[in-house]
Amino acid sequence: MWKDYSGSYIKNNRSFRISIFSASFIAALFLALLCSLFYNFWLDSIEGTKLEDGDWHGRITGEINGTQLAEINQFANVEKAVINEELTEEENIVVDVYFYNKRTIYEDMQKLVSVMGLTENAADYNYQLLSLYFIRIPGDKMPRLLMPAYMAIVALVCVSLILVIHNSFAVTMDNRIHQFGILSSIGAAPGQILTCLLQEAFMLSIVPILSGILAGIALSFGILRAMGAFVVKLAGGRQISFSCHPAVLAVIFLLATATVLVSAWIPAVKLSRLTPLEAIRGTGELQLRKKKGIPVRKHSPILSALFGMEGELAGNACKAQKKALRTTSLSLTLALLGFMLMQCFFTLSGISTNHTYFEKYQDVWDVMITIKDTGIEEFGEIGELQNISGLRSSAVYQKAEAVSPVPAEDVSAELCKLGGLEAVAGSSVSVDKDVFWVKAPVLILDDKSFGEYCAQIGTTPGLGGAIVLNRIWDSKNSNFRYPEYIPYITENRDYITLQSSGQNGSRAAVQTKIPVLAYAKEAPVLREEYDDYALVSVIPLSLWKETAGRLGAAKEDICIRILAKEGVTLEQLDAMEEEAAQLIGTDYEMESENRIREKITNDEMIKGYEMILGGFCVLFAIIGIAHVFSNTLGFLRQRKREFARYMSVGMTPAGMGKMFCIEALVIAGRPVITALVFTIAAVAVMIKASYLEPAEFIKAAPAAPIFFFIFAVFGFIALAYYLGARKLLGSSLAEELKDDRMA
Repeated sequence: MWKDYSGSYIKNNRSFRISIFSASFIAALFLALLCSLFYNFWLDSIEGTKLEDGDWHGRITGEINGTQLAEINQFANVEKAVINEELTEEENIVVDVYFYNKRTIYEDMQKLVSVMGLTENAADYNYQLLSLYFIRIPGDKMPRLLMPAYMAIVALVCVSLILVIHNSFAVTMDNRIHQFGILSSIGAAPGQILTCLLQEAFMLSIVPILSGILAGIALSFGILRAMGAFVVKLAGGRQISFSCHPAVLAVIFLLATATVLVSAWIPAVKLSRLTPLEAIRGTGELQLRKKKGIPVRKHSPILSALFGMEGELAGNACKAQKKALRTTSLSLTLALLGFMLMQCFFTLSGISTNHTYFEKYQDVWDVMITIKDTGIEEFGEIGELQNISGLRSSAVYQKAEAVSPVPAEDVSAELCKLGGLEAVAGSSVSVDKDVFWVKAPVLILDDKSFGEYCAQIGTTPGLGGAIVLNRIWDSKNSNFRYPEYIPYITENRDYITLQSSGQNGSRAAVQTKIPVLAYAKEAPVLREEYDDYALVSVIPLSLWKETAGRLGAAKEDICIRILAKEGVTLEQLDAMEEEAAQLIGTDYEMESENRIREKITNDEMIKGYEMILGGFCVLFAIIGIAHVFSNTLGFLRQRKREFARYMSVGMTPAGMGKMFCIEALVIAGRPVITALVFTIAAVAVMIKASYLEPAEFIKAAPAAPIFFFIFAVFGFIALAYYLGARKLLGSSLAEELKDDRMA
C-alpha cells in the first residue's frame, strides 16, 4: 500500500518532483565539485613537493659502501635505494630510500640504520611529502593544516546543504500533513510513515544525485583547465593535471546520498511524531511565535513608516519566517561580507604595493639580474653590459654587512631633539661607554655607477673614499608609508670607521677607517630597501678591493640593475633581458626579472586569488539564494490562507504584490546592511593600520564589483518572490477560506 501511495503522490505532484530534484542535483553538484577539486589540489601538492624537495621517502647519511647499499635494496619493504650524487661528499654518502608501504617507514628506517651500525640521527625523512600521504613521523613538529582544512570545508558545505535541502523536503511534507493524519488515524505507525517518506526521498534523489556528480566532475575539469591556463603564464607555473579516482566518486556518492537523506529525515521525524488529530487539523500556515498560546506581534516602525500597512504585514511575515530564513541570512551575510572584504583587501594591497614597489621604483629599474655565489671583484663582464641595446644606465653592486661606532657627540642635533639615538632606534643600536654601535651596511658599486652617484648628489667624482647616506627615519613624526628623514650624524668627520658585523664590536676588533668623500641625503638609483636605522656607506669597487680583506666577505650574490630608455615596451625589455643573459654567459648561475612582466605577473596572481576566493563567496550566495527560492516557492500553500484573509478584509492584488516586494527587500537588505557595516569598520581599521590616506582608498574603492554583487543578490531574491507572487495571486484564494473552521 505504501509503495502504491508514494508512487501515486510522486506521479501526480510535478512541483514536488522538481523541488526535490533541484535540491538533490545542487547538493551532488557542489559536493562533486569540491571533492574533485580538493582531490586534484592534493595530487598537485604532492607533485609540487616532489619537484621542490624530491620524491624520496627516507634518507640515510653516513659511510655506506656498495655492500651495504645492496643490503638496503634487498630489504623487504624497500622499492629502491639510490645514492644522491648532489649531496654526497667524499665518504659521507647520502642514500635516498623509496618504500612500498610508506606507513612503516619510521620502523623500517630505524632497522636499516641499526643494521648498518649508524646512529639514529643518520636517518632523515621527507616530512612534507609523507604528511601529504597522511603519515606523521615522530619528530615532525610542523603543523599540517591542508587536509584538515579540506575536510572542514567539505563538512561545512554538507551542513549548509542540509540546512537548504531539508527546507524543500519540509515544504513538501508539510503539504501532506492532513493526508498522513488520515493514514495515521486508520492504523499507520509513525515508523511506517517515516519509512515511506525516506523511500520517497531516495527514489526522487537517486537520478539527480548521479546527474549532479557527473556535472560537478565536468565543472571541476573545466575549472582546473582554466586555472592551468592561468598558472602557466606565471613564472615557475605548471599545468594542473586532472584525475578522478573511483574511490573519490564513491565518497562523493555517499556524501551526497547521506546529505539528501539527512535533509529528508529531519522533517520526516517531526511529521511522523504528530498525533492523528494534530495532523488532520494541521494547516501548515505560517504563524508568529506564540506566548501562552497567543501570537506575539511586534511592531515594525521603520517598515510601517516607509510602506504603511503593507510594510507592517511584511514585517510580521518576515518574523514568522525568521527561523526558516536563518540559513538564508547567514549564507548571504557571509557571502556579501566575504566578497566585500576580499575586494577591499586586494584594493588596499594594490595601493600599498604600488606605493612601496611599482610606483616607488618604476623609474629606478627595468631589469634586475641576480648572479649567485659570485664576488663583485670576480665579475669581469661589467663593461660589456654597457653595450646592451636601448640601455639608459646600468649598475653592478653587492652588499656587505658591517657595524660602525658612533660617539655620542657625533649624533646630529636633529636626532638629539627627538630624545637621542636610543629613543628613536631602540634595540637596533647598542651602547658601550658613550659609543653607539650601529648597523653600517656597505653598498659596493662598480666604478662607473659610483661616478654617476657622485654626479647625482652633486659631489666631485672620486674612487678613494665612501659616500655616507646620512639619514635616519624620523619614526616619531612620520610613519613608514610617508617617511621623513633627518640627519643621522654630524658631518664633521673626514672618515667613517667600519668593522665586520661578524665581530662583537669590542675595541680590540680590527677596524677600518675609510675616507668620506661626501655626505648624502639621496640614495643611489637602485631597487634597494635600507634599514631605517642603518648608517649606509656607498663605496666604489676599486676601494672595496683594497678593504675587503679587513671588512670580511660581501654577501654571496651580485645584483645588476638595468634601466632602459623611456617608453620601453614588454617586448623590448624581454629582448634586453635576453641580451644581458647572453653577455653574462653560462659560467654563472643567475636569475632575472623585468619590471613590466613582474607587474603583469602580480596582477595575474591577484586575479587568480580573487577568482578562487570570489568562487567561495558565490557558493555561499548560491546556497542562500537557493534557500530563498525553496522557501518562497515551497511555502505557497501555507501562505494562501494568509493572503486569502487579507483579501477578505479588502487588500487588493497590488497591495499583496507590494507586500511581497517589501519582504524581498528585507530579506536581501538585512545581509547587505550587516555586511556593509562590518566591511566599513574593517576597512577603517586596515586603512589606519597601513597608514594610507582614506581619500586614496575612496578614489580606488571597488564600488563596481561590490555593487554588481549586491545587485545580483537583490535581483535573484526579487525573481524568487516574483515567481512566488505570480503563482500565488494566479490561484483561487477564496477556496482557502472554506475550511477555515478546521484551523
